[in-house]
Amino acid sequence: MKLLTVEVSNYKSVRRSNPFNIGDITCLVGKNEAGKTALLEALYRLNPVVPQDAKFDVTDDYPRSDVTDYEHGIETKKLQPATVVKAVFALDVQTDLREVSEKFGDSVIPADGETSTPTLTLSRGYANKLYYDITIDESAAVKALVVNAQLPQQIGDEAARKTTLKELADYLSQQSERQVKEYTEANSKAQTIADATQKAKAVDTAKALAETEGTKQLRGLLTEVLKVGIREHIWDQFLKVKVPKFLYFDEYYQMEGAVNLEKLKERLANPGQLLPPDRPMLGLIDLARLNIDQLISPDRTQSLINKLEGASNHLSRQVLKYWSQNKHIQLQFDVRTALPNDPPGMQQGHNLWGKVYDSAHQVSTALGVRSRGFVWFFSFLAWYSQQRKTQERLILLLDEPGLFLHASAQDDFLRYIEAELKDHQVIYTTHSPFLVDAKHFDRVRIVEDKSMETEKQLSPDEQGTKVSTDILHVSKGTLFPLQGALGYEIAQTLFIGPNSLIVEGVSDLMYLQTMSSLLSAMGRESLRKEWVITPVGGADKVPTFAALIGIQAGMNVATLIDFKTKDRQSIENLYKEKLLNKTHVLTFHNFTGTSEADIEDMFEPDFYLGLVNNEYNKEISMPLNVGQLPEVGHRIIPRIETLLKKSDIALNHYRPARYFADNLSKLEVALSTVTLDRFEQAFIALNKLL
Repeated sequence: MKLLTVEVSNYKSVRRSNPFNIGDITCLVGKNEAGKTALLEALYRLNPVVPQDAKFDVTDDYPRSDVTDYEHGIETKKLQPATVVKAVFALDVQTDLREVSEKFGDSVIPADGETSTPTLTLSRGYANKLYYDITIDESAAVKALVVNAQLPQQIGDEAARKTTLKELADYLSQQSERQVKEYTEANSKAQTIADATQKAKAVDTAKALAETEGTKQLRGLLTEVLKVGIREHIWDQFLKVKVPKFLYFDEYYQMEGAVNLEKLKERLANPGQLLPPDRPMLGLIDLARLNIDQLISPDRTQSLINKLEGASNHLSRQVLKYWSQNKHIQLQFDVRTALPNDPPGMQQGHNLWGKVYDSAHQVSTALGVRSRGFVWFFSFLAWYSQQRKTQERLILLLDEPGLFLHASAQDDFLRYIEAELKDHQVIYTTHSPFLVDAKHFDRVRIVEDKSMETEKQLSPDEQGTKVSTDILHVSKGTLFPLQGALGYEIAQTLFIGPNSLIVEGVSDLMYLQTMSSLLSAMGRESLRKEWVITPVGGADKVPTFAALIGIQAGMNVATLIDFKTKDRQSIENLYKEKLLNKTHVLTFHNFTGTSEADIEDMFEPDFYLGLVNNEYNKEISMPLNVGQLPEVGHRIIPRIETLLKKSDIALNHYRPARYFADNLSKLEVALSTVTLDRFEQAFIALNKLL
């Protein structure tokens, strides 16, 4: 079961968030006080790992400016209790629906029109009840039940035409009454026959008229299902147990490094009294395969030491695997009898102490006084390790993870999410650029409360926390983490300058640089040296780059990119949203005269095929020619890819570009005047923008 979309309403700063998509990893980015924490809190309460947290309180949680009107509406029965969180889950056919399909058929829960998969919608609000909604096709269930029951043909054909379970149950009841009557009459008649042979035949005839076992079982099943309805039956018997639990973690759940075991035991006896730091500590105790009684009264000292060391070593390995800040640390845990001068609350009974031994400095320090970033990371590992052992389905909600971590340690944590949490969906909030993965801007959801940034009165629909993926309509301050992430990525991998020409990939850069050098040598106009060609790693990153870099003061940004009809809107948005001047948005189809074009279409088809043939001469058995290319639009790349696919060869755009650059001296004579003119026209247009 996978979370697809979430919508939060009527909760703290959130009036209505808008529905937003959730992926395997989702990053909520926004300013402080934008409402990121409120979104996670609301989602957590939908189905929390701590059951008593599944509640909303009108006084504490409803938006303050509207709470009086809302309470009055509830008291006068003009309003129903408001929904706070609504979530849509995709149901996996093999895992979530296997048992449902075996009982009611594959089509009883049809695929959703938007997601192309069966879905389950859950919601919770101020009524503090979990509501569910599943689309059910009862007619499909009827047909499956009839087939599974193997009813006699004369009954089964008519039964399969029923459209609801109630109609099917009524029909089978009528047939059962008729069969009972016919069987009784035939059996009574058989008993009056004196001849043994004739009597046996009459008895067989009576039995044939009796209700079959399949019919009886189906009627029993229908009686059971119709007591609550098929929707309630499927939810209660099959789906409820498979809904993922939400695990919420923030800095308040950090270990304090030491705990009094007797007091922890008292709080554990009443879960409502557990403190946030208790939960990772309980995770640590569970990881050592101990219970609190064993820690207080062990039956063998060495066994206790071994188990504490085992837990310490396990967590040390986990931490050091993703903790690049200090590789010389070792976690240590010890249980000691309380002493009079121990900290308040720990002066009686037994205390569990956590320490960190630093072999480089040969010193131990209390876990609770280590850096806040380290304590956060370790505490999360301890609690998550315990929850993972339960084998429950989890969705992890991490509020400002690694807030106190150094930038490189935040990068470590991103690696940890990718590698160790891949079995769970992860939703985390941040305003740190180092926790935004520049390779995965698709994971980012932007959280903004525009009422914080304007003095004017906003309409009710505009007020409060909103979530979107549209970076074109958010404030510069909200974009800062994305700017920082992209800037950091560029600083390590790309070159930028005051005049930045955005292209899609490195192959574009090579073609443009090579053709510019050739035209310059021929005395024709080349791309002026003021332009810094910046490949951004794909068409999907062009709008993001333009939005984040183009708004910087003093930057002159233009594009020269591929054009496909399906991308027209996103390309037009570059100037319609005033990110770039319209004259700065250039595409290759401007110079090829075709409806669509990549940079490869600036060359003649036979010339570019020659590049492919020479670069792939060891992989293709016979050189390709233009006549072999399928007619799939104007662009040559998809035509070649279709042809090569038959030989299980994937076209790497970079390889022909590299071959062209490496062999220009022998290839330039084959370049047509049309090709030279196209590139020169592109360079003339770009140079006019300087």
